[in-house]
Amino acid sequence: MTPLGDILAAQIAAEGPMRLDRYMSVCLLHPEHGYYATRDPFGRAGDFITAPEISQMFGEMLGLCLAQAWLDQGRPTPFILAEAGPGRGTLMADMLRAMKAVRGMVDAAEVHLIEASPTLREIQKQKLAPHQVVWHETIDDLPDTPLFLVANEFLDALPIRQFQRVEQGWAERQIGLSDEGALTPGLAPPTRFEALEPRMADTVPGNVVETCAAAVSFTERLAARIARQGGAALLIDYGNWHSKGDTFQALKAHEPVDPFATPGEADLTAHVDFEPLAQAAHRVGAKVSAMTAQGLLLERLGITARAQRLAQALSGAARETHIAAHRRLTHPEEMGHLFQALALVAPNAPLPPGFDPNTD
Repeated sequence: MTPLGDILAAQIAAEGPMRLDRYMSVCLLHPEHGYYATRDPFGRAGDFITAPEISQMFGEMLGLCLAQAWLDQGRPTPFILAEAGPGRGTLMADMLRAMKAVRGMVDAAEVHLIEASPTLREIQKQKLAPHQVVWHETIDDLPDTPLFLVANEFLDALPIRQFQRVEQGWAERQIGLSDEGALTPGLAPPTRFEALEPRMADTVPGNVVETCAAAVSFTERLAARIARQGGAALLIDYGNWHSKGDTFQALKAHEPVDPFATPGEADLTAHVDFEPLAQAAHRVGAKVSAMTAQGLLLERLGITARAQRLAQALSGAARETHIAAHRRLTHPEEMGHLFQALALVAPNAPLPPGFDPNTD
């Protein structure tokens, strides 16, 4: 058992089983033993690799996508250029470099990062020098200024609840202790959950449904800001539309591991359900795109032409790595279809390039 595991076991022994969302939150953000508070998890030496670390093209395409949205909304000056969950700062650095091609944009941008980890803040500071960067704990701390934001692999780390359909209603997944004192998942007694009543129509006993109140709240607050003060947001993550199935997982050294074996030492995530996010954004007045596969979005934004241009200066192993990176980002059998994107804009603004209207 890890030090955090001992803390959790003692708490469960004293207070009873713990909900999954609470477990995720403590494992990822405990100030002393939490996963993100204690390490740089990115890259080959870490536990996973995100799209910005695979190729500069990912950030360049998203940067130009936001740049066109900025132009379409009349070049607001100044504006907030923000990222939620910015990792090492690689995505923001690549977006800023691409935005230099748009006259006046970088000068008008005020860079803000939503980041809770002190370790990652230091890495971001070095990566984004000499830009002036302001850090925040939550989206609520951002200034009331037109907001252009990207969140890549941010929502998947927000804590979820899991419910298993049973004959009598729904049984929520909780974390308890085995006879040997190990952290063990189990089910709470069945009950009725009003919010899940609509899901009785499309599930059968044994099916699992996940909810993420934190992701819905984040999207609602983000969309309300954009509807009120202008701007755009790009939300990119692995997931789908209309949650069904157990997607809770843990990664350590790029391999799937037991989520309950080493608390605080493995990344915990779940697939994002984009349907309630789109509903929340629409509810507060933002215009919402259709959910779009990452590969299709990047192709529409011109990644293949960019890849071909970059390839002209490469040869040998570097060229092969570059080609593999393009495939990994776009191919349906790799990240191209697993990852999805949603765009939010001010109600009277056009959608960013690459996105179709939401017709649901």
